[in-house]
Amino acid sequence: MRNEELLIRLTQTQGIAGYEKKVRELIEQEVRPYADELIVDPLGSLIAVKKGKGGPHSKKIMFAAHMDEIGFMVKKIEEDGRLLVCNVGWNWTASAYNTRVVFRNGIYGVVSSMKNIEDAHNDPNALFIDIGAKSKEDALKYVHVGSVCGYCGEYLPLANDLVCSKTFDDRVGCFQLIEALRENDGTYPNDIYYVFTVQEEVGCRGSKTTAAFIKPDIGIAVDVTPAHDYPCDLTGSNAIGKGIGIKVADPSVLCHEDVIAVMEQCCRHKDIPFQYEVIDKGGCDASSMNLSNFGVRAGGISVVTRYAHCSSSVISKEDAESGIRLCTAFSKYEFQF
Repeated sequence: MRNEELLIRLTQTQGIAGYEKKVRELIEQEVRPYADELIVDPLGSLIAVKKGKGGPHSKKIMFAAHMDEIGFMVKKIEEDGRLLVCNVGWNWTASAYNTRVVFRNGIYGVVSSMKNIEDAHNDPNALFIDIGAKSKEDALKYVHVGSVCGYCGEYLPLANDLVCSKTFDDRVGCFQLIEALRENDGTYPNDIYYVFTVQEEVGCRGSKTTAAFIKPDIGIAVDVTPAHDYPCDLTGSNAIGKGIGIKVADPSVLCHEDVIAVMEQCCRHKDIPFQYEVIDKGGCDASSMNLSNFGVRAGGISVVTRYAHCSSSVISKEDAESGIRLCTAFSKYEFQF
């Protein structure tokens, strides 16, 4: 896979929803030499514009990958120094239990539970974070109510060209857009907006404001999707290593059939491995783009991911590479609608 070092840096840079600044600064540094224009909207999303050469059916295409990650926020500090927390985004209580987290100021902690984890029933109110503080007064030297933290999760190679890390959701999407922008030499027929959104994990908020600003003809979410090829609580057809996912539907969006058809055509023409992606839980930025303005044709490019929303998610490097190729092929397509 190209430029793996960049993917490592993206996954290891912290950007809890609402606090994406460091991730945006990293991405801005990477894309500045290649974009015709860079815009940061009031919520903090980054828009990298690359103008096309135009044509009778040229489109304004918005690709959206979200910069934010899930985490926790301190809501109360107990007298013994324990930190009670609430979710920022969706955390699985069982997978958070006994994992390490780090606050924005570099303070580390361990997540534990006030109940038997079997009895917690995915209740974040059962969790607390231990930073080693001896008392509330001691804890206040390091954190305060409103402090946020995210998972620690090293980037590690696995067998068969798979990799494990925190925050592939959705730093792998950001990575794909950066690499696709690098390839865009300005000769494409379409105007392409590579958008790195904020606060997707708490309601697809960043894509709402950016879509309202851009007014795209086509909106594509570049994100991850849960794998179904291992024992889990989900059912479906998504499989790691079987190609990039062409989103058909999730509970937040029904993708436009013309967009799906163009993606399939691009993959077949360029020999890009692909699979159709349907999930019955979750959502993505395509939902906000789809309903913006007077309606936008929406689609999704999805990297199948195991163990999402924890410290150790797993993807295939080949699937990520296929996603970059599909972004490029779709950007070059001369649409007839």
